[in-house]
Amino acid sequence: MDTCPDLKETLKSILTEYAKYKISYGEVETETVFDDSTGHYELFHVGWIGHKRIHGCLVHADILGDKIWIQHDGTTPGIAIELVEAGVPRDRIVLAFHHPDARKLTDFAVA
Repeated sequence: MDTCPDLKETLKSILTEYAKYKISYGEVETETVFDDSTGHYELFHVGWIGHKRIHGCLVHADILGDKIWIQHDGTTPGIAIELVEAGVPRDRIVLAFHHPDARKLTDFAVA
């Protein structure tokens, strides 16, 4: 019996929690972008700090097959740790922002 939580719902829940945190300066919104049909999930900052435009990806993750591929992670301690704490096995999480040769040095899936 597979006791792994639903990957989509778990990932969306974690990103939704991050979206609740507001930057304490400037006029910057945090947005989630969820596309269940293609398996793409993102967390963005959008707005202004003074005269500087802010538009950047904080987290980008994809669900490919039965794994979560973390393409970019600008959070601390990292969504991979939060996914593990939520019950997602390490062998179902790929740290795609690491070169494939370096992934084998982690405790997470290689591919």
